[in-house]
Amino acid sequence: MSSILTNQGAMTALQTLKSINKRLSDTREMVATGKRVNSARDNAAVWAISKTMESDVAGFARIKDSLNLGQSSVAVARKGSETVVDLLTQMKEKIVASQEENVDRDKIQADISALRDQIGAVVGAAQFNGLNLLKNTSQTENSGAINVLASLDRASDGVRASDIRVRKQDLGMGLSSIGTGLSALAVAANDITGFGDAATGTLTGAATAPTGVTTFGSSARQAVTAGTGFSITISGSTGDAPANTSSGNEINYVARDGDTMADVSRALAAAYNRYVEASMGATATGGITAQADGNTITFTGAGQTGADFAVQVDQYAAHASSTIGGGLSSLSYIDVSSEAGADAALADIDRLLETAIDASASFGSSEMRLETQTDFISGLSSALKSGIGTLVDADMEETAAALQALQVQQQLSVTSLSIANQSPQYLLQLFR
Repeated sequence: MSSILTNQGAMTALQTLKSINKRLSDTREMVATGKRVNSARDNAAVWAISKTMESDVAGFARIKDSLNLGQSSVAVARKGSETVVDLLTQMKEKIVASQEENVDRDKIQADISALRDQIGAVVGAAQFNGLNLLKNTSQTENSGAINVLASLDRASDGVRASDIRVRKQDLGMGLSSIGTGLSALAVAANDITGFGDAATGTLTGAATAPTGVTTFGSSARQAVTAGTGFSITISGSTGDAPANTSSGNEINYVARDGDTMADVSRALAAAYNRYVEASMGATATGGITAQADGNTITFTGAGQTGADFAVQVDQYAAHASSTIGGGLSSLSYIDVSSEAGADAALADIDRLLETAIDASASFGSSEMRLETQTDFISGLSSALKSGIGTLVDADMEETAAALQALQVQQQLSVTSLSIANQSPQYLLQLFR
């Protein structure tokens, strides 16, 4: 049935044209933006996922900046520590030369002093944007390392930042001090057990060298509060034994932030050995040594009768008057102007070299880790961007084909509507 009041064909053609026009508009928007999901209206779920991932990509861009800054800081510290290793190697050459009898030790000592001053200059200048990783003498908690923002870890319960912690490696030359007028902790309050704990322990010289063991803390990895002081005093020296100390500051170690009991035992044993060598000469110690192993020190006396002495190990609570020394503080004691000093310096320089080499190795490992993390973050950002594109980007080949098809359909719909609108005119002919 045909009607001049209701043109069913025109209404159908009009609805079809509207549908095609909407699809054509959406397709043109895809062509203009390059996206098939450009707003939450297009696909709410996909849009929400893409926006979350885009925020992560933006965060990773800032993390990459943080890693680059951290890597630059560590690279400066590594270069500084490697330079210190080179200078200490030159110093060792001078010390070896001083072992000869027919040399001018005073001139050699002048060269050593110049190298020592240069080491101080290098350590002072090895900073990046005010951060010097070659100095660690603050008693402030957690000041012994820096945290470099390294990643954003997203889980079902939210997102959190993760860091790479780079520990400072002190190569300063300042001397440590447990302070003045401080009282040692009582036996029940300190972390020391065994030989010489807050009381004199005697090492009586004998054909079989006597030994005594002192243990620090409950384990080698036990943390030590920055500023905590430890000292060894020598008394009752007789015969061919090291000289008595006049105070606890002659053989001491003040813990720095991040130290463990293993660090304390190692540093205190080195200070003890340096004192013995300086007191007796490296070739005349008669086997008198302190050997660190984990969180213990084994004291060995003289392997001869009559060489008697006593040692006392004390611990002091952290105090503002205490001073944390530099990792190369014993450089201040190197003096090859005498034969005894040259012998002691030769024994000491290897310990100093080991400290600087360990620092360089630590910075090298940290720098490599930061570099690896930077590469990973770059690759991860690229992968996330690719994933976002897969979710929201339009297939341009498919879109181009659809645009052409929709334009043809639009033209056909316009023609169909025009024909449908003319149908009442044909009905008019029936009444003529």
